[in-house]
Parts: sequence; structure tokens; C-alpha cells
Amino acid sequence: MNIDIKHLARMEGHANLVVDTANGELKECRLEIVESPRFFEVMLKGRHYSDVAPIAARICGVCSVSHTLASLAATENALGVKVSAQTLGLRRLLSYGENLQSHLLHLYFMAVPDYLGVPSLLPLVKTRRELVARALRLKKVANDLVRIVGGRPVHPVTPRVGGFSALPAAQDLKELRRRLVAALADLEETVAMFASFAVPEMARETEYLCLDAAEGYPSLAARMVSSDGIDAPVAEFPAIVQEYFKPYANAKFARASRDTLMVGPLARYRNAAAKLSPMAKKVAAALSLDPATTNPYHGNLARLTEVVHFFEEAIHLIDSLLLKGIRSESIWVPPGGGTGAGAVEAPRGTLFHAYAYDEQGRITAANCIIPTAQNLGNIEADLRALVPEILHLPKEEITTRLEMLIRAYDPCISCSTHLVKVEYL
Repeated sequence: MNIDIKHLARMEGHANLVVDTANGELKECRLEIVESPRFFEVMLKGRHYSDVAPIAARICGVCSVSHTLASLAATENALGVKVSAQTLGLRRLLSYGENLQSHLLHLYFMAVPDYLGVPSLLPLVKTRRELVARALRLKKVANDLVRIVGGRPVHPVTPRVGGFSALPAAQDLKELRRRLVAALADLEETVAMFASFAVPEMARETEYLCLDAAEGYPSLAARMVSSDGIDAPVAEFPAIVQEYFKPYANAKFARASRDTLMVGPLARYRNAAAKLSPMAKKVAAALSLDPATTNPYHGNLARLTEVVHFFEEAIHLIDSLLLKGIRSESIWVPPGGGTGAGAVEAPRGTLFHAYAYDEQGRITAANCIIPTAQNLGNIEADLRALVPEILHLPKEEITTRLEMLIRAYDPCISCSTHLVKVEYL
């Protein structure tokens, strides 16, 4: 039996899945990344530090905030810039907003159709109108969070090296807080809906990597950890997360302690479930989500648990910012160059940026390792493990299960395609 899925649906970017079996055995399984490669690391060379984050944000329209924040952290570490507690708080709030944007988009628009047996959310506009309205209400709150802190919903304009060029108004944050609280009812309905879905069974152990949770659930941190014992500064990521090539992919794959690793919501949950907010812990229990799970399909349950966590933490963080008062701050960037790395927990996992600057503050080298690139090898390994277990099913159901497995990672293919292939004739 051959399964050849061209351009997998309901995911960002372009990828094909090729599965070949014979006599009940798996002969071939390839996740082909056919997205056209882009060359952002090369585009950054020669750019002044003030231009770098806005360019890096364009690596991905879905994760533009994460690329901005990782880029700023790498630049600040390279140039010796210290940021205030207020700046860190606002950046954390901005990160929560993007994670909510992406998670809610994936859960409702990419995952829900799989469980309800429809090709997309559009047919539900007539049959499940309240479901669609709920999805749009939640997404609007997330978009407005990013807009209020970042200046606009996509490709933020207010974060800059050392701080922010403009600060959110206290009244806007108060109104945002009110809407976050009001949205909890929609979240309750969302949890109830996902708790009713039958999640496919599967188990495969792997390495789970994320940023350190010493200061709370992973978001912004200077260290990275893994379930296999990695505990190192983010600056060491190029030596720890090793990239490699596949002949059929326009994206690099990655490994750490094992042949494959996982980053993203399930990896964060595996490593830091104890650091979730009180409401998020209750949601995990309601979804029967075990911190020891090895089922990659549970990525969506971990994603929903994180949504509740980010809502609750955003409310508390706004309270803290308002209580202290948001004040304008002077920003000073020391002259000279240097090297530095930064990382952030993007919606799909740990995002790394590393830069080298010359004495004029211009980039001489850049390196970015994208969450989806880190997950690609693990997705393939999961597919290879799953196919023999489901060969007894009808071909259509096998195809659906495989697509659901890939979508459980919420891959961002465009983000990951930085590979330049050179053939010598």
C-alpha cells in the first residue's frame, strides 16, 4: 500500500508525506519539506543592530513576536545591554499573547475539524455557529493583547534593543484585563469540547527539550533543559542542538542527546507541569493529561492547557504592571561588538538566535534554529512507529491518523526552511 499526500492541509507551509508498505511492513516513510528555502541569516549580515529584530520578525508571520524577542535577547547579550524588570514583564506579556494567538488558531482551525470530521472550520459556520463565534472571540482577545503591547497584532513595532519605543497605556491594559477575565467562560466551553474528543492512542518515548522553568513555566530564560539531562546556558545551543540534512527536505533536521527530540507544548508540559497556573493544572486533570505521557497526539491537550495558563498568567502580570506603574525608561546601548545568543519559548517550541557583531554594531554572522526544524526528525520517527500499528485500518483512516499526528505538532514549515543546497556538477 502506498500513501502519497501532496501538500498536507491545515498546517503552515508546504510538505508532502510519502508512506510505502508491503506485506504489512513499512518500507519507506518520508516527510518531504518542499517549501522554497529562504535566506534570512544571510539577509541579516551587515545590518545594524537597530534593524535586526524587525527583519528577523519576518521569518514568520505566525511567530513574529517570538523571532523579535529571541533576536532582541541575542543582540542584547552580544552588546552587553541590560534591560529592566518592566521590559522583561512586558516582553513576557507579549509572548503570552502570541502563544495564545497561535494556540487558539491551531486548536480551532486546524485540530477541531479532524475531531468533527469536516475538511475545515467553514462548514461549521452553519452547523456549529456558536463554536465558530467562540473561536473568533478568543482569537480577537489574543490579537488585541499583542496589539496593545507590541503596537500591532503581527510583526510588533514597539519592542527594541534595550526596551520599548512606546509603552501600553494603563487604561488599555485595564480593559484588556477585563476582556481576559470575560473570556474564561469561552475557555471553559473549549475545554469541555476537547475533553469530549476521542484522542488516538500512541506511545513513543523521546527527548523533551525546553527552556528552564526555574522562574516559572518556560517562557523567557537563559538556560535550556531536557528530559535526558541537558542543563546548559542558551549560548551553548549550537553545540547541543545539532542540525543535519535530509536529501528530500529543504529544511535542516536536528538532534540533541538522541537521534530525535521534541520541543513545544508537550515538551514544556513534560518538563514543567508543576509550574503551571492553578487553573491550568485543573484543566490538565479534566483532560486526563498525564505529565508522563508519551503520546504525541496529546500535543493538542498540552496546547489547550497552556492556553488556560497564559490567560491566567497574563491577568496576574497585568495586575503587577499596573500596581508598579508603567514608566518611560532611558535606553543605553554600549558601543562596540560581541557575540550573543537568545531564546524564547515560541508556540511550537524553543527558538534560538545567535549573532556576532563588529565594532560598528553590524552583524557579521547569524544563526537561527527553528522549533519545527527541531521537531521534524521526531515527527518522522513517530510516523514510522505508528504506521505498522494501524495498517489493519482502511486506507482513508490511516491517512487521517497520519495527518492528525503531523498536525499535533502544529508545524510551521516556512519558518524552518533555511537550507541552501549546492550541487557540484
